[in-house]
Amino acid sequence: MILEMKVPSPGESITEVEIADWLVEDGDYVEKDQAIAEVDSDKATLELPAEESGMITLKAEVGDAVAVGAVVCLIDTSAAKPEGVASTSSNAEETKPTEVAPKVQVQSEQTYATGTASPAAKKILAEKNIDGAGIKGTGKDGRITKEDAIKAVPSMGTPLPGGNRGETRSKLSMLRRKVAERLVSAKNETAMLTTFNEVDMSPIFALRKEYKEDFKAKHEVSLGFMSFFTKAVVRALEMYPSVNSMIDGKEMISYNFADISIAVSGPKGLMVPVIRNAEKLTFRGIETEVKRLAIRAREGEITVDEMTGGTFTITNGGVFGSMLSTPIINPPQSAILGMHNIVERPIAKNGEVVIAPIMYVALSYDHRIIDGKESVGFLVAVKEALESPEELLMDNNVKKALEM
Repeated sequence: MILEMKVPSPGESITEVEIADWLVEDGDYVEKDQAIAEVDSDKATLELPAEESGMITLKAEVGDAVAVGAVVCLIDTSAAKPEGVASTSSNAEETKPTEVAPKVQVQSEQTYATGTASPAAKKILAEKNIDGAGIKGTGKDGRITKEDAIKAVPSMGTPLPGGNRGETRSKLSMLRRKVAERLVSAKNETAMLTTFNEVDMSPIFALRKEYKEDFKAKHEVSLGFMSFFTKAVVRALEMYPSVNSMIDGKEMISYNFADISIAVSGPKGLMVPVIRNAEKLTFRGIETEVKRLAIRAREGEITVDEMTGGTFTITNGGVFGSMLSTPIINPPQSAILGMHNIVERPIAKNGEVVIAPIMYVALSYDHRIIDGKESVGFLVAVKEALESPEELLMDNNVKKALEM
């Protein structure tokens, strides 16, 4: 029996996926539920398991875009499982080697067409601002074709003698292309502004120093910065609900819950899993969920559902050493908070200059529905909560808040 394996739907609204990698070769024997391919959607990379055991025949190549429901391979379920390591040519008939006539190099003479661009090629070269004089045409009589123009790249200057000036080309994954599309869309379709502030992290440093070992021993998860920032964001969203809103046509949708998206750098690019109902989670609950989602994202196991939705995003460029940045809104959300690295800096406290661990924070927001008063007030509320966590985030009872 020949089983047709079709691309399953990775999630609502996804109509096409891309074959990122085949984990088996044509003619291999595969076991039921064995991962046979990795497929990229515009939201995540997913594994495709074999539906039955048998001999596989591949019907799509790496890089192919295939529609959801399309056949990507066949499995011959009647094929016997080979013993040991099967040779890909074990069932093939012996064939005699055939002689191949040597290729004859034909020296073509140059004509008036040599090095001349076709009209289509000339248009493409003009758009790229490339001089066709340095391009070797592959068309008849050496004419520069449209394909030659598409592949042409601008001159990189005269190389030094002996210099290595190689280059590589690789196709962008569907996920990377979708992220690029969404980022450009956010820049073009929102009235994005960014406001900045600084946070004295001394109180959080002191709390973590005193409780992080006991917290980890009891809950088997670290007491990181993300739980403090998530708690501070949830509090500020309750104070400024317009920041927890989205535009839908001529309407503004505001939410009475906080689904916080956390930007994570994964092997396939930027992924943004969501912490659902963060307003109901404790410090332990937030840290546990952050760890779980980060691991799943970095191991390529994150699902589309885990990255769908979100009412506000937190991104942390500080883990890569960023001092300051203007984060881009994650549409259709209306705001994003950027964390950065923590550096000891001189600041004024009680009339004296002291050295303290300082983090610069940035809030990018859609000015169409969030006014300056709300955006600045929101970021100040985040700053206040982070600088007075025991009072504003823990209700003056640290052990209870940390479930110690």
